[in-house]
Amino acid sequence: MSTIIRQGVKADLPQVLDLINELAEYEKEPHEVENTVAQLEEDGFGAQPVFEFFVAENSENNKIIGLALYFYSYSTWKGKCLYLEDLIVTQAERGKGLGKRLLDAIIMKAKESNCYRVVWQVLDWNEPAIQFYKSLGADIPKEWLTCRLVKEQIDNYVPLEKQ
Repeated sequence: MSTIIRQGVKADLPQVLDLINELAEYEKEPHEVENTVAQLEEDGFGAQPVFEFFVAENSENNKIIGLALYFYSYSTWKGKCLYLEDLIVTQAERGKGLGKRLLDAIIMKAKESNCYRVVWQVLDWNEPAIQFYKSLGADIPKEWLTCRLVKEQIDNYVPLEKQ
C-alpha cells in the first residue's frame, strides 16, 4: 500500500470526522464528540478558518487513514506557535510510521511558518503515544496543567461586573 501525506481539503471532512470518532472511542469518550461535517466545513473552510490539517491517504483507494489537525496560537513570551490538536492514525495502520510522517508534516509547517514552538497534549495513560513522543525528543512537562471551561460553563459564566 502506498500512502501520501498531503494538506487536507473540504472533501476530506466526512472521513476526518470518522477518524475523530475513532479517536474518541480509543480515549473512552465517544459520547463527547458533538462536531459535525457542517461545523468542520464552517470552522476550517468558512469566512474565518480556525484550523488546518494534513491527512495520510491510501493512494490506492483514497481512504484517509491518518490526520494531524492544527491551528496557530500565540505565546506572549515567544510569539507565533503551532498547536497540534490531534494526531490520529486509524488502529489498523498504527506502527507503520504514519504518525511520524504526519508529525514530520506538522514540524515542517511550523518551520515554514516561523513558529517558535509546536505544542500538543497526550493523555497520561496513553503510554504508546507518550513513548512515541519521547522517542522524538519531545518534552512532556509535568508542571503544566490543562485548564478549561466547556460550553455549558461558558454559557453560564457571569462576568464580575454583572455579579
